[in-house]
Amino acid sequence: MAKVVRFHELGGPDVLRLEEIDLGEPGPGEVLLDVDAIGLNRSEANFRRDRYLDRVAALPSGLGYEGAGRVRAVGGDVTGFAPGDTVSVLPLFQQSRHHMYGEQAIVPASALVHRPPSVSAVTGAAVWMPFLTAYGALLDIGRLRPGDHVVITAASSSVGLAALQVARRAGAIPIATTNDVDKEKRLSEAGAAHTVVTGRDDVATTILDITAGRGAEMVFDAVAGTGIEALAAATARDGLLFVHGGLSGEPTPLPGLRGMRPVFTRPYTVFEITGDPDRLARARHYITDGLDAGVLTPVIDRTFDLDDIVAAHRYLEAGQQVGKIVVTVAREEAQR
Repeated sequence: MAKVVRFHELGGPDVLRLEEIDLGEPGPGEVLLDVDAIGLNRSEANFRRDRYLDRVAALPSGLGYEGAGRVRAVGGDVTGFAPGDTVSVLPLFQQSRHHMYGEQAIVPASALVHRPPSVSAVTGAAVWMPFLTAYGALLDIGRLRPGDHVVITAASSSVGLAALQVARRAGAIPIATTNDVDKEKRLSEAGAAHTVVTGRDDVATTILDITAGRGAEMVFDAVAGTGIEALAAATARDGLLFVHGGLSGEPTPLPGLRGMRPVFTRPYTVFEITGDPDRLARARHYITDGLDAGVLTPVIDRTFDLDDIVAAHRYLEAGQQVGKIVVTVAREEAQR
């Protein structure tokens, strides 16, 4: 028996329950993990409300697809992993089918990477979703170049902070945006060359001033909504505007339509990268190399115990964090 987080109805953080269930044995191609740490993502808050791309298949349901732990048992046809191996879990599966929130989890072996002793469980649970997401848009698709300006909205999120590091590593000039003036200094310390505070600064005018009137070569937007008009106005005419989230919750107009400005806009999800073995292999190499070199480091805002999962989700939805929220499992080996 293991404690596992499930929800029996759709809704806010209070629907999450910690229950003891028997997960059984891993099937072919699967592994059973002792979970040490779980990385939280806003997609999981959307999932428990059934507002995510991956829809809830049945109730009760588990959730979560990013974490770190140790292999307890392997199913048939699994090679390359053995009991006792320390691993990280990448978001390569649907959380409607496999779930990470719990003391144990059964996940596809294809979602695992070996975690070296130098990478803690908390770091291993926090690194992959943010950096896979940022790498995929900025480098794999966008081909960000040295000297390019890239606007990163909601920059205090774990993905936004990862994008700052990816941009810096590429020699680009990251421009962060935030709606919280108190985060301005934190973003500068995290690598933003410039920070635009929405509500205080005129977004389009400020970015155009920073870029000497040309506009940013790339925009990496997690907010969408009506604010996308200002971002389109601040995008270079040969630039690229990625929309990878909808934090505003507002309808999003066609970017550039108001001034008939030709802006290439595309939606983007990390699954474009994780669903392609060759692209995923390149991303894994890039992130692993960056971790080893110390130039890519996930920013951890706060950790919660598994027993406090409701409080962790309330904090996640409040949106005040700077970096990743991680839930730890209270076992001695979880801290190794």
